[in-house]
Amino acid sequence: MTQTRKVDFSGVRWGSVEWTNLGTLYLRACESRSPNPILGDDAAAEAVDRIDYDWARMRRYMLPPANQWLVALRAARLDDWSAAFLGRHPDAVVLHLGCGMDTRAFRLRLPRHVQWFDVDQPNVIELRRKLYADRDGYRMLGSSVTEASWLDETPTDRPTLIVAEGLLMYLPQSEVRTLLQRLTDRFTTGELLFDTLSPMGPRLSKVFSKGIVKWGTSDARELERWNPRLRFLEQNSALAGYERINSTPIRLLYRLIHATPARNYDVLNRFEF
Repeated sequence: MTQTRKVDFSGVRWGSVEWTNLGTLYLRACESRSPNPILGDDAAAEAVDRIDYDWARMRRYMLPPANQWLVALRAARLDDWSAAFLGRHPDAVVLHLGCGMDTRAFRLRLPRHVQWFDVDQPNVIELRRKLYADRDGYRMLGSSVTEASWLDETPTDRPTLIVAEGLLMYLPQSEVRTLLQRLTDRFTTGELLFDTLSPMGPRLSKVFSKGIVKWGTSDARELERWNPRLRFLEQNSALAGYERINSTPIRLLYRLIHATPARNYDVLNRFEF
């Protein structure tokens, strides 16, 4: 049996953005190996198997038994919305903003003519390129999403799906507004999928994470006031679907949280333009 050569990620600094991306990848891989997974991200599991890293230490910090489910629930809802859009528009352009190490482009069944762009900071894309390569219908773009120049690489003659998971809350509100305006100015029609934190997010971040969360909102529908081209379609708590968790203690914990206002701390949003 031929053994797959490991890809060395030992240079990823503990606590860095790249490390956080690896942690999320690891949680999705753990969830994929659970009985009756919600997301079932086999591509993440395959990536983790290929990466040479201190996963034991990662496991002690990330606590997969508790945290893998939130990651899976959020990703699964965005996957469902993405798949529905691509089913209606099999020639779409997809912009996956702040993609990190996410494997959405590989775990979804993409129609043949979809053009997919994974976009993130150059150092993150450099890390991705250790595992993946550009190919027909799939490209990685190394740039801050708040820069304008990377958009010149994307076509504008097709319906466009924009996915921003775990991204917008890390930008100041002014940059969120500018980014969304720039996107809707460039593309004629499509959908925008993203998650938001409540206003408590930035406050808690100042106490626990050096203020890295910059923006929170009590109602993402305020985006319609910022940008007349954006039209609200639907939203869900990131905890929605907790009934599918196969761990009884964790399912009961999520059920308890979902019964309180805390269910709206992290909300998934779907808009059209």
